[in-house]
Amino acid sequence: MLVTLCMTNCPTLIVTVGLPARGKTYISKKLTRYLNWIGVPTKEFNVGQYRRECVKIYKSFEFFRPDNEEGLKIRRQCALTALNDVRQYLSVEAGQVAVFDATNTTRQRRGTITRFAEQNGFKVFFVESVCEDPDVIAENIVQVKLGSPDYIDCNTEEVVEDFMKRIKCYENSYQPLDEVLDRDLSYIKIMDVGRRYLVNQVQDHIQSRIVYYLMNIHITPRSIYLCRHGESDHNVKGRIGGDSGLSGRGKEFAKCLEKFIQGQNIKDLKVWTSQMKRTIQTAEAVAVPYEQWKALNEIDAGVCEEMMYEEIQGHFPQERGESITDLVQRLEPVIMELERQENVLVICHQAVMRCLLAYFLDKSAEELPYLKCPLHTVLKLTPVAYGCKVESVFLNVEAVNTHRDRPENVDTSRMPEEALFTVPAHQ
Repeated sequence: MLVTLCMTNCPTLIVTVGLPARGKTYISKKLTRYLNWIGVPTKEFNVGQYRRECVKIYKSFEFFRPDNEEGLKIRRQCALTALNDVRQYLSVEAGQVAVFDATNTTRQRRGTITRFAEQNGFKVFFVESVCEDPDVIAENIVQVKLGSPDYIDCNTEEVVEDFMKRIKCYENSYQPLDEVLDRDLSYIKIMDVGRRYLVNQVQDHIQSRIVYYLMNIHITPRSIYLCRHGESDHNVKGRIGGDSGLSGRGKEFAKCLEKFIQGQNIKDLKVWTSQMKRTIQTAEAVAVPYEQWKALNEIDAGVCEEMMYEEIQGHFPQERGESITDLVQRLEPVIMELERQENVLVICHQAVMRCLLAYFLDKSAEELPYLKCPLHTVLKLTPVAYGCKVESVFLNVEAVNTHRDRPENVDTSRMPEEALFTVPAHQ
């Protein structure tokens, strides 16, 4: 059998392991979102979704019984179809990481996946989630499975009963990753939702980042509040960057922000700002201790700092200064710390807020520069099962519009008028 040599920089196949309702899909989706955000092309392959496309109507846990030969055949075929799609993505479509989201509870199944990876020159990294806490398992079933296509028109009691029986179908054949038997495999074992971790044979930089990320996330209910500083003097004049203070309306917004935060009754709120005057002035009005982060400073416009768009187009039409990619790299420690924290208010800047939003809302690099982050508006982000609930609250203080839509013509040889067509109005 032909085996492709696995190079140092070859693609990575992440394989989840664990019984149902252990958070594997939650982990898969978060990992995929994070890796794409840092610029690593990643795609999730959920075998359950392949099964649902193959078997349109789910009847009961009986499908997953180990003695259901027809069910076993269908599930095996779905896994192979998903692996073929993994091969297409990593070998043909230039993907860098594929996340194979399934139970993969037997050593035999994991061996099949490992051989598949060896034949195609992929590295394999297993992510096992182990949890024996009945309360966590029950909460996961209610929060996630109630909305599953498998359980349309079912009440909570029916869902919990059927899903617990589904779990039982896997328990007898479950073979967890073993420190001795699997000592040559690369993996992280996450125990009881992050109380303990076991990491084995990390192979490269990507796997190190995956481990670091997984050791920072948690499932404690919380909310993250994002807003920009109050309107600044430079905002009013249409100048970008700089370190100007708040305008009169900006100061009014800061006072309204204090009332809004007080009305939220947030437990143990932390407030983070950049090191720039306008975010600090906004935070001081909130009357809560705050921390300054250099990483939260606005994107550096280089020689174009404090210029208007019209001046930039006239003198420096080519790309300069800090790029969005640079900014994402600068903000990665902030994201890691946000994942570790509970309730946080981040008072930042337009480009910074766009980068943070792109992470939490799973937006692409193409969408990121044009996400709308208006002044004097607070976005409340509350993590839910597989994503983020967003509430937008305008605090009723008018401000200039600083949003610039994507120009139709982005070619550098375009006429200046075309480049300036989407510049917002200013003094």
